[in-house]
Amino acid sequence: MKSPLPEPSPKQPQAVNDMVGDAGPSTVSKTGGARQLLGMKDGGSSANIWAIRLQLMKPVTWIPLIWGVICGAAASGNYHWRLGDLLAALACMVMSGPLLAGYTQTINDYYDRDIDAINEPYRPIPSGAIPLAQVKLQIVVLLLAGLGVAYGLDLWAGHSTPVLFLLALGGSFVSYIYSAPPLKLKQNGWLGNYALGASYIALPWWAGQALFGQLTWTTALLTLAYSLAGLGIAIVNDFKSVEGDRALGLQSLPVVFGIERASWISAAMIDLFQVAMVAVLIAIGQNFAAVLLVLLILPQITFQDIWLLRDPVSFDVKYQASAQPFLVLGMLVTALAIGHSDLIRVGGQVAQAL
Repeated sequence: MKSPLPEPSPKQPQAVNDMVGDAGPSTVSKTGGARQLLGMKDGGSSANIWAIRLQLMKPVTWIPLIWGVICGAAASGNYHWRLGDLLAALACMVMSGPLLAGYTQTINDYYDRDIDAINEPYRPIPSGAIPLAQVKLQIVVLLLAGLGVAYGLDLWAGHSTPVLFLLALGGSFVSYIYSAPPLKLKQNGWLGNYALGASYIALPWWAGQALFGQLTWTTALLTLAYSLAGLGIAIVNDFKSVEGDRALGLQSLPVVFGIERASWISAAMIDLFQVAMVAVLIAIGQNFAAVLLVLLILPQITFQDIWLLRDPVSFDVKYQASAQPFLVLGMLVTALAIGHSDLIRVGGQVAQAL
């Protein structure tokens, strides 16, 4: 059966050849180590095939999805510290992180191999460390495993409609069209980054909430709004790829607006939509949570001034490491507040506020 994934061109695009040169991937770091295993920038490469497979899955990106499941479980108001709930939560985290986020990152690397040849030539595919046939096999295995776990969780929860399976299927489809032509959402800076932000904030939250309670339109809309802050985080990830995006004609926001303006757009999105969540918390009577969220936003603004707005290309990793913990703690504060409020009342008050 013919694979749905296109085979690579025998020649790299001229833009890639011009920028990489004849030396190619052989000039890049071969050190490997923790950065390589986590899939981080400048992580080098490894000769171990399982380390290479793990690098393709970028474990460093699993953390926000795992955290999103925790937030969803908290927002459900129905998670209990007992063995069954704990095991179900862990399975949902594995589905969201290692399996479906791993699928997303692997398929993204597959379709970004030309860009990575410019920006990160040491990565497994452009360096030739793993055959494309094995990459495609990994994509299929991770996708099927993630969908299988989702369906099993629906059975555990007793869902008459397989909510988790449908969420997993929808999220996987978004991941595909984000990376793959002809749509390739990442070619559009606004649409692509929002798809990424929603996938990392809204989708795992929905999964956690649907697993232990009921996913409502109110919380769905709130998390989609929260995902606009995730759009700002996604812009930060674009700074490291700006040379390759520009060479291959991808319209990322740093390419369209320039690095300085894009850094301000990123900071504004991150801050404004968290402040919007403060307003929502006040509207539903969760004033203490609103104060906590404000206190968690202030350090993020400080780190934006220190790292993001000064040199986002050089300091993107430092900014993410220093500011993101406060963002994700704010998500949990918001989720706990929602979980301890009357969701019907929340819906009415949010509708009035809008």
